[in-house]
Amino acid sequence: MKRRNSASAVASTPDFFSADVENARRFYLNFNPHKSTGFTVVCGGLEYCTSLYAIDRATFPFYAIEYVARGKGQLLLNGHHYELHRGRVFSYGPRIPHHISGSITDPLVKYFVDFTGGGSLELLQSCGLSPGRVIQVFPPHILEAIYEEIIESGSRSTQRNAALCARLTECLALKIAASRAPLEGAQSLAFVTYQQSRHHIARNYVRLRTLLEISRECHVSSAHLCRLFKKYDHESPYQLLLRLKMNAAAERLGHSGVLVKQVAEEMGFADQFHFSRVFKATLGISPAAFRRLR
Repeated sequence: MKRRNSASAVASTPDFFSADVENARRFYLNFNPHKSTGFTVVCGGLEYCTSLYAIDRATFPFYAIEYVARGKGQLLLNGHHYELHRGRVFSYGPRIPHHISGSITDPLVKYFVDFTGGGSLELLQSCGLSPGRVIQVFPPHILEAIYEEIIESGSRSTQRNAALCARLTECLALKIAASRAPLEGAQSLAFVTYQQSRHHIARNYVRLRTLLEISRECHVSSAHLCRLFKKYDHESPYQLLLRLKMNAAAERLGHSGVLVKQVAEEMGFADQFHFSRVFKATLGISPAAFRRLR
């Protein structure tokens, strides 16, 4: 079986990793940092697991956040059973027993970051991932880019790579907190309807103008659509529509020669003054002031 790691991992692989990995990109920093160092990332990476992948630990020396990018599996965490699939995130740490196994037909591909030191537990609690917890993020791919940044930074041979990994892991926690979806709703019809509606708004925000148009095209009532967004999101469907429109409008206003009236019409506003009020309410600055700023 071919197993390949990043350059920083070739010298020595800790024995707490599973051997049932087809391919991996890992980095290793200081596994025994001084107590005065504070919050410290010790290792992290991306693992392409085989169909036989399994991890069975009664405890673990560090805190960890794992994130399923693709594939399926099973997780027994602190005595509770969970299904693993894309977008699922879980944590463990000292004295938290856990068993992870992959699917034979759809092997796991998962990211991880391990850390220790003061503030580790508080970091996990801040994003709803106290050791032994499982959550779902939406959209499911939302954490991949920041994990890639952590791996890239940890693999560098620079004086600042440890500090950068620590700050990026703090950013990861913020991203998790902002992207959480109810665990019990991740596979429900209601959550799927919310996802589809959100994607429809994101694809058609320039053309769409009202909540009624959104609900008609998504084949749900306006009241039900608002309830779904209240349950799974931090903004209403109309607020999302306006935010997307105003972000696009700001991009257009950054081009010389483009008139405010022209952008207002492009975004579906018949009244330039109404557009300006919405722009300022959304972005905190008027279109004219934004153009001067640019």
